[in-house]
Amino acid sequence: MSTVASARALEMVRSVAVGSTNPVKLAATRAVLERVAPRASVGGVSISSTVSDQPFGDEETMRGALVRARRARDAVAAELGVGIEGGVVMAPDGSLRTCAWAAIVSADGRESVGGSLAMPLPSRVAALVRDDGLELGAAMDRITGERDTKQGRGAVGILTAGLVDRQAAYEVILTYALAPFLTPELWDENEEKQKT
Repeated sequence: MSTVASARALEMVRSVAVGSTNPVKLAATRAVLERVAPRASVGGVSISSTVSDQPFGDEETMRGALVRARRARDAVAAELGVGIEGGVVMAPDGSLRTCAWAAIVSADGRESVGGSLAMPLPSRVAALVRDDGLELGAAMDRITGERDTKQGRGAVGILTAGLVDRQAAYEVILTYALAPFLTPELWDENEEKQKT
């Protein structure tokens, strides 16, 4: 299959369910899928991730993204489910960095995860998350005096002075998660080699 044919692998997808009603996650999903699945209707479903409100570590954050994708897809019998989950990772010195993971789940059972968005957090923000138990969005609200930053530019937009906004960051990790769906012949070939 050629690269052009691979890029068309999702053209026939009609329904995509995102495991969140957060406008940034929905906008990121729409922005990516309109390029590869232009006929798809993208809708949000309020889903519990079953992980902590503020996930700690890549593993918990990935698990939350997968749960959101699976449950959203199942809730409305969509062709694809999308889950996006943000978290933090603690270094041995107690400092924190961000992480974010996107998951894609298809009706035929294929699953993929992509992400990470590692960015250091200021010590004031880290203390509010680590010691006071605030979610990152709430910590950013407190530090900046803004409201609902996680529904807008998010920590990444604030800390990069707008060079990268939350939607753009999510678009990248969502595209990473889509890789096996965009170039299935490369993934199938690798799986066949592993079996022999």
